[in-house]
Amino acid sequence: MDINVRDLGLLGAMGLALAVGCGRSPNAQVDSPSRGAYRVSEAAGEIAANDLGQGPGMGGDKFDPIDENPFLTTTQSPLSTFSIDVDTASYAKVRSYLLGQGQMPRPAAVRIEELVNYFDYAYTAPRTDARHPFIVDVGLTGCPWNSAHRLARVALQGAEPDADKRAGSNLVFLIDVSGSMNAPNKLPLVCDSIRLLAEQLTGIDRVSLVVYAGQAGVVLDGASGGEPEQIVAALTRLNAGGSTNGGEGIMQAYSLARDHFIEGGDNRVVLCSDGDFNVGVTGTDSLVQMVEEQAKSDIFLTVLGFGMGNHNDAMLEQVSGRGNGNYFFIDTIREAEKVLVHDIHGTLTTIAKDVKIQIEFNPKRVAAYRLIGYENRMLESRDFNDDAKDAGEVGAGHSVTALYEIVPQGTDLPESVSDVDPLRYQKTSDTETSTNGNEWMAVKLRYKRPTSDESEKIEFAVIAEETPFAEADKDLKFAAAVASFGMLLRESPHRGESTYDTVLQIAEQAKGDDPFGFRAEFCELVRVAKSLRNL
Repeated sequence: MDINVRDLGLLGAMGLALAVGCGRSPNAQVDSPSRGAYRVSEAAGEIAANDLGQGPGMGGDKFDPIDENPFLTTTQSPLSTFSIDVDTASYAKVRSYLLGQGQMPRPAAVRIEELVNYFDYAYTAPRTDARHPFIVDVGLTGCPWNSAHRLARVALQGAEPDADKRAGSNLVFLIDVSGSMNAPNKLPLVCDSIRLLAEQLTGIDRVSLVVYAGQAGVVLDGASGGEPEQIVAALTRLNAGGSTNGGEGIMQAYSLARDHFIEGGDNRVVLCSDGDFNVGVTGTDSLVQMVEEQAKSDIFLTVLGFGMGNHNDAMLEQVSGRGNGNYFFIDTIREAEKVLVHDIHGTLTTIAKDVKIQIEFNPKRVAAYRLIGYENRMLESRDFNDDAKDAGEVGAGHSVTALYEIVPQGTDLPESVSDVDPLRYQKTSDTETSTNGNEWMAVKLRYKRPTSDESEKIEFAVIAEETPFAEADKDLKFAAAVASFGMLLRESPHRGESTYDTVLQIAEQAKGDDPFGFRAEFCELVRVAKSLRNL
């Protein structure tokens, strides 16, 4: 099959150097992802995944700084409002630092909510005829790193997909083939990842490939998912070289997605890049604005980040968030299998968009609280009822977990809030109110259907019996261990009595059923981090 590069003629017109590419002999095999080796398999052998490659802008990975959420007093700040987040890029990036580079991750690379949400949890899914596409539940237990505090888990479970009613996927892969992608853990891994996905598609799906370097061009235009050999043939001709004009590629990818739009289907652009945009529209604000405008056409965005050394995590995270999308970091073929095979429906099928959560804490029970993670997802209280305010998306079968550390009434406040004077004209926990004294909090959630502009609301009160941490369910324990690990990596002032040993002990006991070995791998990360910290 000849590749059609619309507007440009041949790929060589881009000035792409013959470097590390995606070509394979027809009989070459990709190592099975289930082996779990932390390496990228190549036809000629194995090349270490921490090979950084060469290219423009190799000035180091870029992360937005994180200012951890503080403790807030309930009397002064009774409402906590945030956008949900199902991204998992931070976990894979942390793993790359620990296992691939043999070094501790930078604190800015550690987004605790993405570590927690990397794992599957056995939450109850809604029935297929349920009014809402997900179920929200709250659990309350002791806090393992501060015995005087409590830990609240807000869990959201999305509906499982109905395979018989699937309308098809219209996928446009926007592939960075610039010089910075010239490394075995970048462009070759991109191509291997797409091959894995192609094996899951059928004749009702459409696949297009757009590449960009100094310019952008169409490599594959609406091929049938039932003919994966067309996709593979196009991938084998890709090579990396040149500068990066990501803005032009984004515009062309969305245009192609509109050309092949499937009514009622999954219409999505999948950006595969290290984020090193250095030609054309290069500023994060401009790129975010461009993607946000394109998202109004009901085309969603998935961002797959690749590579170490010049990976622009800060830009890719913002672009995915504002493009009604999700963000993953692919560091190994095994991670590609998780995202594009094991979690394929959650990755590609959106069941709710602009999902926001607002918690109102009862001052009779809660003196202060702290949301763990979600720092770059915080919203103003008024944003909850504002349907114009962008928020996160939930995919089919996705679960979302948020953890709050709670200071019960009658407990000394942490030093960070103990110097706050009580408000003169506000009700306090000693004031009679109409609030039920047995309630810990009221939970409200807003979301929109994938093609709707009007939100729907879920709300309920939480009258929860405290469960001692030793008696908490395994999923809550494991999530607490992951959050505690994140605080240790960040050297958080809120880490309390946590140690790598206590995290490992909790995680080992709470592994439960672990068919893909992800929880066992987490335990290995804890061991490696402990050894590196003790050097």
